[in-house]
Amino acid sequence: MVSYMSWVIYGVGGIVVAGMALLVAFQEKLVYVPVLPGLTKSYPITPARLRLFFEDVWLTSSDGVRLHSWLIKFSPHSTGPTILFFQENAGNIAHRLEMVRIMLQKLHCNVFMLSYRGYGASDGYPSQQGITRDAQAALDHLSQRTDIDTSQIVVFGRSLGGAVGAVVAKNNPDKVAALILENTFTSILDMAGVLLPFLKWFIGGSTSKGPKILNFVVRSPWSTIDVIGQVKQPILFLSGLRDEMVPPFHMEMLYAKAAAHNKKCIFVEFPTGMHMDTWLAGGDHYWKTVGSFIQQNVLEKDDESHQKGHGMINHLHILC
Repeated sequence: MVSYMSWVIYGVGGIVVAGMALLVAFQEKLVYVPVLPGLTKSYPITPARLRLFFEDVWLTSSDGVRLHSWLIKFSPHSTGPTILFFQENAGNIAHRLEMVRIMLQKLHCNVFMLSYRGYGASDGYPSQQGITRDAQAALDHLSQRTDIDTSQIVVFGRSLGGAVGAVVAKNNPDKVAALILENTFTSILDMAGVLLPFLKWFIGGSTSKGPKILNFVVRSPWSTIDVIGQVKQPILFLSGLRDEMVPPFHMEMLYAKAAAHNKKCIFVEFPTGMHMDTWLAGGDHYWKTVGSFIQQNVLEKDDESHQKGHGMINHLHILC
């Protein structure tokens, strides 16, 4: 009997170890979803189909990976503001084009859409370190353009894109004017237990009470909760209260962490917003919220800077 029970224990232990080994080996395939089930990696639609003013932009990340992106303009000569949009996890930038078309109409802005490595037409394979490099390459490209107002770059990240955007904003306080986060998680460590409940006993972040014995093997922790408190720019938090993927309290925690260090934070809830459709469910209120945030924290701030600059020039003239 003892021998039989020993074999059972060893067998179960072996299965657990094997399962964990597979989880460690293939975790990127669980975290990143460049291709939606039943669809191809290619773009199902382009900005040309929607008759948008756009430019195909090819970038090279700092580690040599070739990246594809679109700069879509409100009008051929529109200079700003320009939104650097970091998409959700599943699918590619083409799946966000209808939303971006409405964004242009409502906000009269330009939008830069980046295909993370491994997504869309971009080369490579996704990872946290790699996508962070990709996002920096996109911002660096925008910051060097002469056809937009580089003082009016707004980073907008949704879900996974919010984690990406928070890192970029933190690392570039001189290049990013403001940050917008929508339905973003506190960390992948916290999300592991939400998506795969058995993992909450082994992996966890700020909201976990488990032993967290496997945290060290997670290669893409995306700990937004640790980053957001270091962002100095104005931040707008957009939270869909019917989010079926990321529990809404994640956004509340991010806001609380940010607001403790940053007085320029705004939190707005949308009662019927789900993970992917808050922009749609929120209707005019959603776009007015975003538009007002950009107006007050980017456009008016830029006007004040110009006025101060002119005042300084006039003062110098008087002194001379």
